[in-house]
Amino acid sequence: MTRDSVGVVVPAYEPDVSRLRDYVEAVDESLSPTAVLVELDAPAVEQTERLADVPARVETVPRRRGKGAAITAGFERLDTDVLAFADADGSTPVAALGEVLDPVVTDRADLAVGSRRHPDAEIVTQQTVLRRLLGDGYAWVAGRLLSVGLHDYQCGAKAIRADGWERVRDHLYEPGFAWDIELVAIAGALDLSVREVPVEWRDRPGSTVDPVRDAATLFRALLAARYRADRLREDSRQTAITARSEGGPPLVDR
Repeated sequence: MTRDSVGVVVPAYEPDVSRLRDYVEAVDESLSPTAVLVELDAPAVEQTERLADVPARVETVPRRRGKGAAITAGFERLDTDVLAFADADGSTPVAALGEVLDPVVTDRADLAVGSRRHPDAEIVTQQTVLRRLLGDGYAWVAGRLLSVGLHDYQCGAKAIRADGWERVRDHLYEPGFAWDIELVAIAGALDLSVREVPVEWRDRPGSTVDPVRDAATLFRALLAARYRADRLREDSRQTAITARSEGGPPLVDR
């Protein structure tokens, strides 16, 4: 049997370039994916120059699109059997990203979700108490609002089969950090198989997510994801019409 081709997208905004370089090189060396794509938002000239020789294709845009929009753009550029992404800060080590890929590549699960809150996850360095409490609370609420019950929805490592991506892509609207939860919600609404994978994870200082400032935005996005998922489950055509009229076109059409 031919091994599935794998593409990995690394979305980045104001990254630590040295850390990003090390991570991309480790992904290339350890996982040997078919393609690695860095989606870099609003880079300084120096950042682009320092990434010129990494073993990846680097796509830049002059503005900040948001994590979800960057991943979506990257997935749309890839032509592989499996699509994956990992955060640029390397909080999910390369070996753990490989474990996230495994259920999709080996067991042909539709979507695999890395999880730092799973009981079997290994946390090397913890978040601050405030971030941890808000994250735990958000995951708890999401688990009760969505049809897919997970310990963690926001961990920055996920993989999806290309045919699964074709089914969800037209129903994703969240350009920022809420994209993760919308992806899971839509996958559940379409009855895709979702596998939660405990990972090794370490907190990285300098996150662009503010746990207080962004909490309300993430909660509103969770409610919107629940709404879209419910409507999609009832009538996918009507959902597309409703979502477009209320929130503009999906990410793939922007």
